[in-house]
Amino acid sequence: MPPLHALIIEDNANNSEVLQLLLQQQGVDSTIVPSTRGVLAALDQLDQVDVIFLDIEFPIGDGFAVLDLLRTLPRLNGTPIVAYSVHISEIDRARAAGFDGFLGKPLQAQLFPGQLRRILGGRPVWEV
Repeated sequence: MPPLHALIIEDNANNSEVLQLLLQQQGVDSTIVPSTRGVLAALDQLDQVDVIFLDIEFPIGDGFAVLDLLRTLPRLNGTPIVAYSVHISEIDRARAAGFDGFLGKPLQAQLFPGQLRRILGGRPVWEV
């Protein structure tokens, strides 16, 4: 069985690298997409996506619009899409928009393994 694969949609290189490292420590491969424009092209290159971490603020576009787009793709049915943002005041909006969870930045390395297990197990994580 191939390792799990995460898609990280994040424009801040430091944040995406931290998340990628935390995922790697849990045995999860990942692909980083640094803008909202590259999401569909990145998905076309991936055979497997087990979880998506989606920032909600970008210079062009926003994560809420990307969430709407991702929800139209049949191949992602059942794939957890987690809002990942420094804007923790957006947690209620993210829940109402249909995200499967919310992780506030900066991530807490000691909590992340448990959070990831719950997300991959189909349980929502709403933590700031």
